[in-house]
Amino acid sequence: MKQLKSIWNIFIVASILLVASCGPVVISSRPSSPPPPWFYPNRLEVVRYIYFPEFHIYYDLSARTYLYLDGGIWIRRNVLPPKYRGLDLRRSRYERIRNYHDDDIKRYHEEHNANRGRSNRTTRSPRDPRNRN
Repeated sequence: MKQLKSIWNIFIVASILLVASCGPVVISSRPSSPPPPWFYPNRLEVVRYIYFPEFHIYYDLSARTYLYLDGGIWIRRNVLPPKYRGLDLRRSRYERIRNYHDDDIKRYHEEHNANRGRSNRTTRSPRDPRNRN
């Protein structure tokens, strides 16, 4: 009996190692539907949203929907509208939104992206000779 228990424990450990070495594992509330083809994490993560900063588009992994601004209103759709369909999200830069699982993406976006896209390239240093009168 003790030998059977030992074999069982070895089997469990081997199974865990085998699954862990298979590649990306994503934990989601809907395990039956895989993540979109452009999302391939290289480790175990629990995230709900993916953000594409170049396009200001979020993807909700739990609801399997895209979120984007349209006329100042956040829209949630299963597919992107025609104006975005030419995008190759597999080659686009994206960010995993960690530690945010709320339904209100507007609040998150306003808190974390208020200064995104702004540049200080036109600001000149006080020591810059072009600033002297």
